[in-house]
Amino acid sequence: MTPEIFIASKAAQAVKEIYNAEVDPATLQVQVTRKEFEGDYTLVVFPLLKISHAAPDATGTALGEWLTANCPEISAFNSVKGFLNLSLSNLYWRESLEGIIAAGKDYFSLPSTGKKIMVEFSSPNTNKPLHLGHIRNNLLGDSVSRLLSAAGNEVIKATLVNDRGVHICKSMYAWLHCMNGATPESCCKKGDHLVGDCYVAFSQLMKKEVDELVASGMDKEQAEKECPCMKAVHEMLVKWEDGDADTRALWAKMNGWVFDGFDQTYKALGISFDKTYYEHDTYLLGKELVQKGLDMGVFVQDPDGSVWCDLTADGLDRKLLLRSDGTSVYMTQDLGTAERRFAEYKLDSHVYVVGDEQNYHFQVLKLVLAKLGFDWAERIYHLSYGMVELPEGKMKSREGTVVDADDLIEDMYLEAKATSEESGKLADITEEEKEKLYHMIGLGALKYFILKVDPKKKMLFNPKESIDFNGNTGPFIQYTHARICSILRKAGSDAAGIAGTIELSPKEIRLVQLLSLYPQKLAEASDAFSPAVMANYAYDLAKEFNQYYHETQILKESDEAVRAARLALIKCVSEVLAATMALLGIELPERM
Repeated sequence: MTPEIFIASKAAQAVKEIYNAEVDPATLQVQVTRKEFEGDYTLVVFPLLKISHAAPDATGTALGEWLTANCPEISAFNSVKGFLNLSLSNLYWRESLEGIIAAGKDYFSLPSTGKKIMVEFSSPNTNKPLHLGHIRNNLLGDSVSRLLSAAGNEVIKATLVNDRGVHICKSMYAWLHCMNGATPESCCKKGDHLVGDCYVAFSQLMKKEVDELVASGMDKEQAEKECPCMKAVHEMLVKWEDGDADTRALWAKMNGWVFDGFDQTYKALGISFDKTYYEHDTYLLGKELVQKGLDMGVFVQDPDGSVWCDLTADGLDRKLLLRSDGTSVYMTQDLGTAERRFAEYKLDSHVYVVGDEQNYHFQVLKLVLAKLGFDWAERIYHLSYGMVELPEGKMKSREGTVVDADDLIEDMYLEAKATSEESGKLADITEEEKEKLYHMIGLGALKYFILKVDPKKKMLFNPKESIDFNGNTGPFIQYTHARICSILRKAGSDAAGIAGTIELSPKEIRLVQLLSLYPQKLAEASDAFSPAVMANYAYDLAKEFNQYYHETQILKESDEAVRAARLALIKCVSEVLAATMALLGIELPERM
């Protein structure tokens, strides 16, 4: 029970006893007391005046007197202009800590909602390896899935592999004409990296052809449509959709290279999916919906054969759904996959984790689905997040100026290794343990640095700043956990409870206050689809523990009851830190 719920329930009892009136505790407003006033939590008195028929201060005083006289958990009060500020007693915080300890693992999840939610994330194109932008997407999607699951929902983690289309054909064309039959084995590269090289090679080839056409007098926009390589790519896409054997064979081979590469990157990040969809399976479903929309009169077909949805009456524009040659676009397959998923899983909601450059796309998707008569369209949520930028600016895949995910993971490992070795604190662990620790620290630094930023904000990634063992970083929290584990090992005791007569110090009360916030923070983070809430909560808890540790005797405490109580408290801190960071996909080491 949170302090707010506890106070509301006791205040409802006070109203019953003083005024002989029933009030629902859920309707009472309780909030953290403002810093300029004495107290821990404040009850808003104004809604109760119609029951008390008295002035605000008189009503607050009457309630405060009853609460302090009848509730040993409430030690003092002051009534200020309709706000009743209450101080919780040492007993309350001791009982809170005992309650957290007694709850065990149950403390780290909320009651079942009975809801089923699909979270789609990653959803890469098979024309390039994963990069830093994909990492933010994957880490957000994975963490949001963990949050929603801990908040009592059944979660299906899904990805849609965009494995067909113009962008895929560009890489295929470049492999045929620029790569001399290279394979991952022949060039000693991961398959997704080789295909990414093809994509860059196509962009360079296209630029050359466009420049030549522009030099001959054609305007650039027309040149980009008329250049030989782009015409060939569109012909290749038509062949693919017609089932041409050679085109399909090359497509399958190159996609296989990419899938192998993706799997290695996902494994390194600790990412997995419950369901994988492929665009080559779903784009035809979308075509069926387009025909349905034409039959309903919702869509229109232009003289050239292209199909559109006119959204001008909704304040938007006309949206292309099928090209004049009959090939589909992204919107087509998104319509089909949405219908399949809601039908297959009976979803209560669907969360798409996609960058904010696609805000308009999802606005259109929901509107078109609603026009097709799907009442679940409003239960689609676009988790729009800001792009990751580098000090030198925005990344561009076509120019090959991206931070490769595999390279970044390796760099983080090397940075963690160098920083850890400089500390000189790993002499007593094996080389195998060291390697595991370096990977744990490197990944923890990367994940925390990205997830501590609110998803809606753009972010600037700085690898060196992320690996710092001080400040708001993953390694700082990991080190805090390792420090607590070290204390508990030296104590030789797994304290399982806290003596009810021990007086908690102000610093200990502050730690218990933070520990008691966990369920509230979990609910807040899952409601907002924001892992940043939990990341910064973990930092606040770790920071508060370190201040407590530097000011308090634990192992050297002579009073055995006090020592046991403090061990129980810090063990609880370590468990809450571990549970919180697990929601971010981050492991905490026991030695560091």
